[in-house]
Amino acid sequence: MKSTAFKKEGEEFTIWFLEGILEKNPNYVDCLMYLGNAYTAHGMYEKGLQIDQRLCSLRPKDPILYYNLACSHALLKNIDAAFDALEKAILLGYNDIHHLERDKDLTYLREDVRYRKLVEKIKQH
Repeated sequence: MKSTAFKKEGEEFTIWFLEGILEKNPNYVDCLMYLGNAYTAHGMYEKGLQIDQRLCSLRPKDPILYYNLACSHALLKNIDAAFDALEKAILLGYNDIHHLERDKDLTYLREDVRYRKLVEKIKQH
């Protein structure tokens, strides 16, 4: 009997593979990060958000994880939650303005006055 894994291709295979790893090791942070990215790349924003929330609970002082959480919220148009997560990322040390200004995931935030304030906060540090 052939495995169904070989019928999956590309991102679908990646997601299947990573989910399988997490069944055995549910707190494998690197795997969770890859899975969250795969979900988002595949347009599965709700699942990506769940992964990002889980990652933030596992590593509550990691600014990159809060940045990713902000992106997930922004993609789902959860604007207030996105700003909360982005502000937390900045408070924890996130300072990559170059990436922030070009990240398409944050498109819905850029029209809000809070976005400019956060960019200014990064520039001051």
